[in-house]
Amino acid sequence: MKHLLTAAAFTLGAVGAAQASDEVRLQLQWVTQAQFAGYYVALDKGFYSEEDLDVTILPGGPDIAPPQVLAGGGADVMLNWMPSALAARERGLPLVNIAQPFKSSGLMLTCWKDTGITSPADFKGKTIGVWFFGNEYPFLSWMSQEGISTDGGEDGVTVLKQAFNVDPLLQRQADCISTMTYNEYGQVLDAGVSEDELVTFRYEDQGVATLEDGIYTLEENLEDPAFQDRMVRFVRASMKGWKYAESHPDEAAEIVLDNDASGAQTEAHQKRMMGEIAKLTAGSNGALDPADFDRTVETLLGGGSDPVITKVPEGAWTHAITDAALK
Repeated sequence: MKHLLTAAAFTLGAVGAAQASDEVRLQLQWVTQAQFAGYYVALDKGFYSEEDLDVTILPGGPDIAPPQVLAGGGADVMLNWMPSALAARERGLPLVNIAQPFKSSGLMLTCWKDTGITSPADFKGKTIGVWFFGNEYPFLSWMSQEGISTDGGEDGVTVLKQAFNVDPLLQRQADCISTMTYNEYGQVLDAGVSEDELVTFRYEDQGVATLEDGIYTLEENLEDPAFQDRMVRFVRASMKGWKYAESHPDEAAEIVLDNDASGAQTEAHQKRMMGEIAKLTAGSNGALDPADFDRTVETLLGGGSDPVITKVPEGAWTHAITDAALK
């Protein structure tokens, strides 16, 4: 009888262990907002639980560097812009892109029209707000390709290290600032500025757009078959969340608001953001397009005497996860 009870207890324990969901910790690049709606939708709609995953979404912020969190073991997977990820990889952190939900870039410069700026050539002698912490790389490569110095002076641009707000433009500290189509541009309009007062330059239109908001993990982790399996299920559920968000933008925005512990976001702003985000994820099934990767690398290599990366990276992306997730 003792042996039977022991066997029964073991069996029950094994069943319980089998039912335990696999944990995945996702580090966001910024605070909770519709930029990350697909993941919150996947969590809210049960897409992760359907894949037997227990996903924790870790919001980012101005003092959080996702690559450092990943390197320190604080997350299993992170979101990052490809310029930042490739620069980190060249410096020795073996980041690998396993999926690319964003097909297009939302990055642009927003300038006062009364400065006389009508083309990139007019940036000379002007002050331009630029985000740093890895977000500066596309701008620096663009200026290098335009032959415009970033050291100031009449023939160069003065780079203002921009906080993640639009104050430098509104306060006339800068002639142009960095904005995203889905966020800061709307903040400028909300401040009472009309579109007629502005001129914008989308990186996509300038031929220097680089990939944003890819899903990355560490190369060494992908050597573990169990981790690979977790990532396959995570990517599959995440892309299901993204496609749902594209089709139901208002509902997706509401789900984001429900998950915003700070309470700092407004319904109108998040719905507008989700509408713009849907334009950037449209056309992607989650698999990285090699042509988009090559374009990003070409842009980053075109950095003149101080390029973002110095050689074409190898092993920086894989289709292994999306091939299994999307079949």
